[in-house]
Amino acid sequence: MRELLVSLAQNEKMAILISSHNLAELDNFCNKVCIIKNGEVIETSEIEKIKKDAKTHFEIFEVNNTANIEKLLTNEEIIIVDSKKFKINIEKEHVANVVEKLVNNNIKIYGIKEEEKTLEDAFFERTGGNIID
Repeated sequence: MRELLVSLAQNEKMAILISSHNLAELDNFCNKVCIIKNGEVIETSEIEKIKKDAKTHFEIFEVNNTANIEKLLTNEEIIIVDSKKFKINIEKEHVANVVEKLVNNNIKIYGIKEEEKTLEDAFFERTGGNIID
């Protein structure tokens, strides 16, 4: 069904409107979205723009040990993924400060990757979660 809809949209230049709560599925083949909460349109835009404009921004750090990360980075929102990875909610311009702090505390950094936002992440951020007022 998805292939048929994509084909109609591309080949026939047809606009297709889909109403769904399955945001992961929509993220796979739609290019625009209209976010509605309690019957009110909150935002209409390209999916990639909505995901890019999300306020929360996590960087995923791969390090030699996450045991003391929360004590070391006390002013940041941190999620320990496992003994070698943690996520931190920071703006891109502050990544260098975190790197410096880790290196100065003898923590080896093996990789840093920006966490990709999903449409569901952006939706929940804009609507305040899965709550109906």
